[in-house]
Amino acid sequence: MSDWMNWLVGAGILVVAEMFTGTFYLLMIAIGLAFGALAALLGVSGPVQTLIAAGVGLVATAVLHRSRFGRPAKRNPTRDQNVNLDIGARVAVPLWQDGRARVMYRGALWDVELGPGALAEAGDYRIVEVQGNRLIVANA
Repeated sequence: MSDWMNWLVGAGILVVAEMFTGTFYLLMIAIGLAFGALAALLGVSGPVQTLIAAGVGLVATAVLHRSRFGRPAKRNPTRDQNVNLDIGARVAVPLWQDGRARVMYRGALWDVELGPGALAEAGDYRIVEVQGNRLIVANA
């Protein structure tokens, strides 16, 4: 197999591996390997092909790291539905006492507090935050 085929096989393997990770970093390295294949097609020597592949891969990775896709969103874990699946669920509150209540939710008693702007009246509420064993709710 010629050099450019080796570079493309390596890039293909990284693209497949990237599909399992969910990040774009392996894809950036695969782009570098594709440029190594292009350099091999142009007849550049082996060490220069490697330098081109490494340089393009590093630059592409640095660009990705500085973009919005390279940094995870900074979210409050108490309000993040990906961390706590209770966020967004409904709970029925029959009675409020000074902005607090106690309700049965998922087979256990929970303390419930009103979130900002929520009105204390009996009815259904949406969970917007979970702090320990307290559910912070908003009007449904």
